[in-house]
Amino acid sequence: MARDGDINEPTREFPGYPTADTLPARSDGPTEPPAGGRGSAGGPVKGLLWVLGAAALAVVVLLGAQTTGIFPDFRNPFAEEQTDRSQPSLLKSIQDLSRYVAAEGNFQVVVDLQNDRNNVPDWLLNQRTLFVGAGSVEAYVDFSTIAEGAVVESADGKSVEIKLPAPQLGKTNLDLESSYVFAEERGLLNRVGDLVKGDPNRQQQVYRLAEERITTAARDSGLHQRAEENTRKMLEGLLRSLGYEKVTITYTTP
Repeated sequence: MARDGDINEPTREFPGYPTADTLPARSDGPTEPPAGGRGSAGGPVKGLLWVLGAAALAVVVLLGAQTTGIFPDFRNPFAEEQTDRSQPSLLKSIQDLSRYVAAEGNFQVVVDLQNDRNNVPDWLLNQRTLFVGAGSVEAYVDFSTIAEGAVVESADGKSVEIKLPAPQLGKTNLDLESSYVFAEERGLLNRVGDLVKGDPNRQQQVYRLAEERITTAARDSGLHQRAEENTRKMLEGLLRSLGYEKVTITYTTP
């Protein structure tokens, strides 16, 4: 039985399957692998490096933009955080004051404190601290201690005489923000001791000496006299505004 002439002709080509007409010509020499094939291992590596470099550059740009204020709302994921776990304040007492603060003195002292041992070289055992302390002292008159009969008014109501307690000095207030350690020397054994166990009371001794020096300086500075003068001027102005023509202020011996 005769068969049609085109019975052996392919009905269609397989998709993507190369035909003889599309195959490249063979050559006797070695052929190079096509670009992007198995032989091109550097392509993905270079791409990864480009991605990492771009990400690092973006982080640097964003951090710089936050610092300069271009993107103030950008939050730095590596920003430093501070956690406050302090306990709430406890009210221990309330004291009513009847003081008139008439003057205040601000002082600065230099404390040079050295602790060493006899017959021991300083490089081995020595501790010297040079501390600059700043503090203030108030001078006040305590009106709560005014005794009965301290205010005497004249018969015509034109003059008044007041006896006040002498001014006192308040507690020295050491300003730690303005105070600082200027220099410090420590021997070898002192440094080793600080590594093993620190001495938290070492600074307290320096602070206490600074407060004592400031208190002494306040007593010798004439702060009492300034407080007396300021209190007298305040009361004279107040009582004259009430109609008194003569006001006499005297201070009792403390």
